Amino acid sequence: MNKNPEPTDAIINIRDLRYGITDQLLFDGIDITVPRGKITSIMGPSGSGKTTLLRLITGQMRPFTGQVTIDGVDVHRLRRKDLFALRMRMGVLFQHSALFPDLNVFENVAFPLREHTRLPEAILRNIVLMKLHAVGLRGARELMPAELSGGMTRRVALARAVVMDPDIILYDDPFSGQDPVTLGVLMQLIRQLTDSLGVTSIVVSHDVEEVIAISDYCYFTSNRKIADHGTPQRLNSSGNDAVRQFINAQPQGPVAFDYPSASMAEDLFAKS
Repeated sequence: MNKNPEPTDAIINIRDLRYGITDQLLFDGIDITVPRGKITSIMGPSGSGKTTLLRLITGQMRPFTGQVTIDGVDVHRLRRKDLFALRMRMGVLFQHSALFPDLNVFENVAFPLREHTRLPEAILRNIVLMKLHAVGLRGARELMPAELSGGMTRRVALARAVVMDPDIILYDDPFSGQDPVTLGVLMQLIRQLTDSLGVTSIVVSHDVEEVIAISDYCYFTSNRKIADHGTPQRLNSSGNDAVRQFINAQPQGPVAFDYPSASMAEDLFAKS
């Protein structure tokens, strides 16, 4: 385990968190510190609970034990009204973008403003157009989601995630299924938004090269624990076998290819 000091000036602290689904633990006493105004990535194999971790941070799920605090406030001790107020400080780029299919691009981005504010229409329009301009899609505002490419869909979702000027942006697998050009655009946008707006960004992903390129600090989850953490440069030289297997895309290692099963002979010759 990396003994390097964790980042300071934390906005989110996760301490001794345990959580699972039915009888299967996803996290068994993990600690994560998210520094303010930086990009922190959470990497790990598929099924290791990365998306679940975001839901725990936003209070959609409750841990078995442990604590998630944002600016010192325990997320899971908040009353419903206060939890909703806390969520107003967050923007989420969902794993599959989650645009409303019956609303055009403009109205998809405008939706949080219409739901949570009483802004005059002229001001709302200007905010939406500015956010769409930031992601290069101001000219696509009248298009419907079905008319968008995969990369355009992801950028519209990003504009919606930042339309309320959140303090924290959560990116759930933002690079999945994107072509190289769109990947480059998304990486640049995430870095620029973090730096120019001073927001805190949390990226969960298994796209190693992209995550390493834009992150300030990385955590790697494996076998229900934090296997290692540190700067991208530090993880590139990690001594942890699971981290090395993941970063180097090695087929053999602690993360097994085969799902646990009886031997082939037992299956083939088993009596029906």
